[in-house]
Amino acid sequence: MAVYRLDDELWFPDPRLGEEDGLVAVGGDLSTDRLLLAYSNGFFPWFSFHYRKEPLWYCPLDRYVIFPKEIHISHSMKQLIRQNKYIVTFNQSFDGVIRGCSTAKGRNQQDGAWLGPNMIEAYTELNRLGYAASVEVWEPQNLSTDKRDAKLVGGLYGVAIRNAFFGESMFSLVPNASKLALIHLAKALDSIGGLFIDCQFETPHLKSMGGKHISYDKYMEILNKQELR
Repeated sequence: MAVYRLDDELWFPDPRLGEEDGLVAVGGDLSTDRLLLAYSNGFFPWFSFHYRKEPLWYCPLDRYVIFPKEIHISHSMKQLIRQNKYIVTFNQSFDGVIRGCSTAKGRNQQDGAWLGPNMIEAYTELNRLGYAASVEVWEPQNLSTDKRDAKLVGGLYGVAIRNAFFGESMFSLVPNASKLALIHLAKALDSIGGLFIDCQFETPHLKSMGGKHISYDKYMEILNKQELR
């Protein structure tokens, strides 16, 4: 088991040589080229911006994913969807979503906060270049159905490359907003031939939505299949 130090060259070590918790490398930068190489091989950066100036790179060998066709929609979520209480959009407010993910419930003030200014800048650039995307959940105000009169109350963002969506973070200011965003993401991904949503780690929230464990080898086998149509 080892943790490798990255340099200015674009490379990542074999994740099978990393630590049990998935930590494989430290250093490098958050440039677009390095991030795209990372996600193409199952790596992602994760580090407390309050205490570290350089990225830590993780690539767990036990992966947690949601297959779009297997997204679980509970009875209560089906009811919520039928109510048309919220408006769901794609890539209409990436900045709003990533900053919501950063600050919701005071996350950015916590010791382990990882979504700091450098990460926000890096993923915003990925979005500008078409490699990152967001799902927004809006709550109409004053009975209006016009999004211009709606408040952003939840959403998620992540990296969209090859045939997968690599979820990074989600937030909710009202109950079930992030679940609603995830359901719409899964349906949209399935409609264009997307094969999985990478959830990084298991949580009760994601487990309830149909998440499952697969091996890193299976993960890479799927990721290396034909790209989205």
